[in-house]
Amino acid sequence: MNRELTKPDYTSLDLPPPPDDRPYVLINMVMSADGKVVVEGTEQGIGSKVDQRLMRELRVNADVVLNGANTLRASGSSSRLGDPVLEHLRIERGKPRLPVAATITATGDLPLERIFFTARDFDAVVYASAETPAAKRKAIEATGRPVVSLPKRAPVKAMLRHMRRDLGADVLLCEGGPTINAQLFEQGLVDEYFVSIGPVIVSGAATLTPGEGANPFTRKTLPQLELVWAVPNPETSEIYCRYRVKR
Repeated sequence: MNRELTKPDYTSLDLPPPPDDRPYVLINMVMSADGKVVVEGTEQGIGSKVDQRLMRELRVNADVVLNGANTLRASGSSSRLGDPVLEHLRIERGKPRLPVAATITATGDLPLERIFFTARDFDAVVYASAETPAAKRKAIEATGRPVVSLPKRAPVKAMLRHMRRDLGADVLLCEGGPTINAQLFEQGLVDEYFVSIGPVIVSGAATLTPGEGANPFTRKTLPQLELVWAVPNPETSEIYCRYRVKR
């Protein structure tokens, strides 16, 4: 196989304009061949260095990179690209050097020692639910990261509306975890789904999958996806998939 076909171009996706009330939403995940996204609590061990590179290339397109609180606690979170070449691509396109990092929390129980809170080379914002204790909000704000309060009704839609209207975000990249992925799919807010399939088997009835909602979809409500590409990499035995959500 031609080596040029072993890795798709994630830096130039030619995305359509976003809706008026939210960014264009991408989800990116890595999962095992049996559909699991964690090993011993994190994603480490499922994807290769090539997959990790693709994750950072995908960030080139994003104005905001979102991780749920569980992912932030387990793996940390940032919006860094890790490569000056990728940063230059963003600057050439009129974007800031790095996307804004974001997380969403109900409890406010966040690891404030993580680079999400301590780094100053990228901006970050915390979206807090109406149930988040005031003391937790103050502790987060003390790190210098702003806290945006979400309403009890439709908090995820309110978060995306804030990103679009207040942050000027055209593209949101959600990197998990499974809970926020499921919420986005349940509310019809996902436009494209990227998933790398790693050549490992994890197993475990309780092991997380890319989407962990409270209730499963039915045959009538299943989100329908259209395959844009599926690129196999014989060097890593991975498959890199891009789907577009049918409307």
